[in-house]
Amino acid sequence: MAAKRNALGRGLGALIDDAGKIDSGSPINEIPIEEIEANPYQPRTKFDENALNELAASIKELGIIQPITLRKVDDKYQIIAGERRYRASKIAGLKTVTAYVRPAEDDGMLEMALVENIQREDLDAIEIALSYQRLIDECNLTQESLSDRVGKKRSTIANYLRLLKLPAKIQKGIIEKVISMGHARALVNVPNPEDQLEVFELILVEELSVRKVEEIVRNLNAEGIKKAEPKEKKQKFPEEYGQLKEHLSQFFQTKVDFSLNNKGKGKIVIPFETANDLERIMGILDKLKD
Repeated sequence: MAAKRNALGRGLGALIDDAGKIDSGSPINEIPIEEIEANPYQPRTKFDENALNELAASIKELGIIQPITLRKVDDKYQIIAGERRYRASKIAGLKTVTAYVRPAEDDGMLEMALVENIQREDLDAIEIALSYQRLIDECNLTQESLSDRVGKKRSTIANYLRLLKLPAKIQKGIIEKVISMGHARALVNVPNPEDQLEVFELILVEELSVRKVEEIVRNLNAEGIKKAEPKEKKQKFPEEYGQLKEHLSQFFQTKVDFSLNNKGKGKIVIPFETANDLERIMGILDKLKD
């Protein structure tokens, strides 16, 4: 079955078109899923079922943001990178998957094409991140060697790669320029995907600035740290304090409470239910002055 070219946007399409001009052999195609087989040399043998189902649900709703990479082997396509996405696509019921197809031995030309095209000005942040990830996965580069190849700091590359860990809905928002790279950098600092999506929706609804999002993320993380901190143990009152508390509760006819810190300082709290109850307590206190 002939593979059909799939247009995924001007930026990524331009990258692949230019790569084709120097014969990288890596166009984007829609490949029938029944023609794809797993790589027999795949080191990973276990895949988390819950994580696969979550990815399948995302793919069903938004499609595959990051195409898998295949090589043609006889009448089949073998996975070079992206088996997790392939498995999730099968669970999602897809008939075809978006994929790069290239000769497996063509690493030099692919690397040259990707490095050259990363320098383009019309690529969005996700397209750049995908190119970095392909260089790492398919050309066996480390972040350090990739830094040398593209002339970027390792921290810059790491920041782009972190974008690929964001939920697909947010990645799509970056591609469609709904949010900026500054917004995205702030969102990657939120550890929980549910919180990331919640802040993302807030950005859209309230048109938040990058500075405001950074402030929200700081507060969110601080709150998380605060929740994680062990609670202080309550100071145990001496027995005579308990007796005094009971005596005062009977005297004021309301449940009197004590609080005591580690330094021995504390306070007595006399609660009231209504304004009349407060007047009653004040009357008792006034009598004590006489």
